[in-house]
Amino acid sequence: MAQVLEFKLPDLGEGLTEAEIVRWLVEVGDVVAVDQPVVEVETAKAMVEVPCPYGGVVTARFGAEGTELPVGAPLLTVAVGETADGRPAGDGGGAGTDGASGREPAAEGSGNVLVGYGTSEAPARRRRVRPTPPVVNGRSRAPEPVRETRPADVPQAVPSTPTGRSAPAEGPVPVISPLVRRLARQNGLDLRKLTGSGPDGLILRADVEHALRAVGTQDRQDTTKAPAAPAAAAGTASVTRVPLKGIRGAVADKLSRSRTEIPDATCWVDADATELMRTRAAMNAAGGPKISVLALLARICTAALVRFPELNSSVDTEAREIVRYADVHLGFAAQIERGLVVPVVRDAHTRDAESLTAEFARLTEAAREGTLTPAQLTGGTFTLNNYGVFGVDGSTPIINHPEAAMLGVGRIIPKPWVHEGELAVRQVVQLSLTFDHRVCDGGTAGGFLRYVADCVEQPAVLLRTL
Repeated sequence: MAQVLEFKLPDLGEGLTEAEIVRWLVEVGDVVAVDQPVVEVETAKAMVEVPCPYGGVVTARFGAEGTELPVGAPLLTVAVGETADGRPAGDGGGAGTDGASGREPAAEGSGNVLVGYGTSEAPARRRRVRPTPPVVNGRSRAPEPVRETRPADVPQAVPSTPTGRSAPAEGPVPVISPLVRRLARQNGLDLRKLTGSGPDGLILRADVEHALRAVGTQDRQDTTKAPAAPAAAAGTASVTRVPLKGIRGAVADKLSRSRTEIPDATCWVDADATELMRTRAAMNAAGGPKISVLALLARICTAALVRFPELNSSVDTEAREIVRYADVHLGFAAQIERGLVVPVVRDAHTRDAESLTAEFARLTEAAREGTLTPAQLTGGTFTLNNYGVFGVDGSTPIINHPEAAMLGVGRIIPKPWVHEGELAVRQVVQLSLTFDHRVCDGGTAGGFLRYVADCVEQPAVLLRTL
């Protein structure tokens, strides 16, 4: 006789208390194996696939895509020991069975690490494309948790595509990217009404953006044709409310806490980066992997922190102690579609420019794909913020709590500069340091920033101090 087990949203670590369902990877009635990923969720740290520690038949799902659930809330139920047609799991060696013995794998000993489920080692990841929830009146299905039964219980309309062809009412929507699904969901766009331009009709981000532009054009035309609203209705203008949740909510909380708890101050200086750029060009001309400007600045930062360790620290407010770190775990600000994230390069002080370049590239790509783990987004001791990529010269960034300092780097552009007593056009950059005034005074902060500027202007200074 089958035993129905309830799988609850596990504690995903790093103090996370809730997660949003981005995409279901299984349907009611599917047979799942132990540790098979069943749902993709977005936490305040990253997107992750959650594996189920039980093997059997999915009998119910709780929560539509877009629903935010607290840790410990039910995700799904699994009938252990029975397949969808009532046969014992394992008959025919199907999914969710022990291939050698034909028996249902025991729930104990499942592989992925889930706090509260006693698991250990992760298996190969599996992905399945599933339909998005139906859209009603231009909005996704209600966000409250919903107990879903078999797919046959959900009515399916047959929408029309922009080309006039009828889209199938059943079957998966051809979308692979969760970011494309999120873009459509946030704008109330039904993906089943789109015809994808990718291989085999795959819906791409460009297809979603094109559809949104078309909707915007139609809205503007309707507004132009509509009669003027009476004066009495002027105070009822529509507004848009954007929930502060996920990464945006986490950023809001962290920045607010930083400004509330940390008495920060900022100092800045212009530096002649001409020699730094020449050094980089010479290194890249010598062959081998290309070195990024960010990697050279990171190398300078780690050297400066050795000389000024006060800035590689945090403040324990309860103990009223400054905690200084021997190792430099360097965070760097990365702007992605989902918001601002700060991946962390572990042991940056032990890496050379080539290793730093590779690690920056790897973490940036993971951030864009939404595959950064919570561990890759926490534990930093100092942050490097290259806001020059936005085409600006200066900034007074907010410290990445609980760190004690952040170095900001503006764009490097040609400017008039007095060089060796003569006016010349040089590559100039503005550097800014925001620091926690509790860990040091202006003399230390100024010394750190001046050392960084000296290394930018004369890279040989760095070689002399290594």
